[in-house]
Amino acid sequence: MNRTSGFRRSLQITSVMLALMLSGPAQEPTAYDGLTFHQPPKPLAKDARASDWEFLGHGRRCQSSETLIAKTWAAGGPPLVWEMERGSGYACPVVSGGRLVYTHRIGNEAYVDCLDARTGKRHWRFRTRCEYRPRYILDNGPRSSPVISDGKVFVHGVLGTLRCLDLATGKLVWSRNLSKDLQAPVGFFGVVSTPIVHGNMIIQNVGAPDACVIAFDKQTGKIAWTAGDAWGPSCASPVLGSVHGKERLFVLGGGESRPPVGGLIVLDPKNGKINLRHPFRSRTYESVLASSPVVGRDWVFISSSYNVGTAVLGLDSKGGYEQLWKDRSIGLQFSNGVLVDGRIYAVDGTSDRAGAVICIDPATGKSIFRSDLDWDEEITFNGAKRTINMSIGEGSLLWVDGGFLCLGDNGHLLRLDVTPKGVKVVARSWLFGANQSWTPLALSRGLLYVCQNRPERFGNKPPRLLCYDLRR
Repeated sequence: MNRTSGFRRSLQITSVMLALMLSGPAQEPTAYDGLTFHQPPKPLAKDARASDWEFLGHGRRCQSSETLIAKTWAAGGPPLVWEMERGSGYACPVVSGGRLVYTHRIGNEAYVDCLDARTGKRHWRFRTRCEYRPRYILDNGPRSSPVISDGKVFVHGVLGTLRCLDLATGKLVWSRNLSKDLQAPVGFFGVVSTPIVHGNMIIQNVGAPDACVIAFDKQTGKIAWTAGDAWGPSCASPVLGSVHGKERLFVLGGGESRPPVGGLIVLDPKNGKINLRHPFRSRTYESVLASSPVVGRDWVFISSSYNVGTAVLGLDSKGGYEQLWKDRSIGLQFSNGVLVDGRIYAVDGTSDRAGAVICIDPATGKSIFRSDLDWDEEITFNGAKRTINMSIGEGSLLWVDGGFLCLGDNGHLLRLDVTPKGVKVVARSWLFGANQSWTPLALSRGLLYVCQNRPERFGNKPPRLLCYDLRR
């Protein structure tokens, strides 16, 4: 699918969906309504492999090492353990030591909530004033996801303030207003990128005028090193990888500029020394880089929408590179590619419309298969029943226990098995009738966390954070 659309065209929908969307933006709740606990999850099997969860999983590979995960479930979906009504935002929850940390916005306050991952009970809440107003998508909440490391929580606010909180108590340890201190821009969608930890540093794609990438000391917030210039902040999050036995940080930089500039920066995470810069950005002013790089043994996969396409760069041991191939017919906008057994899997789709799971040979760019995923759903709209065709749209993938979990952007959860001819749908449920489900899935200790980012269009449920039991 050739995805040449900009922001507005990417959100086109069918006539029925459009009629529903025109009813107006979501109304923010005026108060926090708390938690609904439904049922305890099954006991975690003694021989099940379980882990904490960081944004996009360990190594940001969109993979989970957990085992004994349910591969099928009832028509209504996996058992719902608990749900929390929440405010606006697209951030993903993270889990460490049984504590779940999540950030969202209610009214004019941004919240960081620390919950018991199994029950949803709140341990603490940190709140701060938030005056962000969106320019494109009707959502004014946080985009960047929290990061947990060494008993600390790091949160990069939508207007550019980087904060460090104590995981046990929620107390503020330090704060840096990067927009004020470093003139870091907030970009088309506010701050979206999620920072990454390396040793005693927290590193972020800041996009300040004099430094694209900045490393901060985790304990104090002081700058450890800076790298790059000219390229602003992108929506993509930094990724660490090993190339020819050397650890490297891969950053896609490129914010709001005329003419639009940006691309891939590869650097040494210990000191910020840049190994290479590869221009990779749409000529369209209103464009972003939002899909994080995928790192192989001696190559890196990068992709973007807005008529940029997808490319793989071969990396040599001395820091040089060559573009092995580029294909403009596929370009990832919000979702990320997943490397499994030497192949790249991704969702190639348009929000609220068509979506397919594709498989690519990273060495050649050759398409191994394309599985279009669509089906019919019966809904009630204005008192009348009707059947509409639906798909995974701009969905996301998570590899776990030998197959994929896929979250469609209209709230469908699918379990997919990979076959030589494509992917086979093993289970599918409509968890909620709400669109913009662009937040990646989170999985920890057999519990799946799903973000409903918009109010239901075929029901009355507000935005929620939901916990499902996938233990078996």
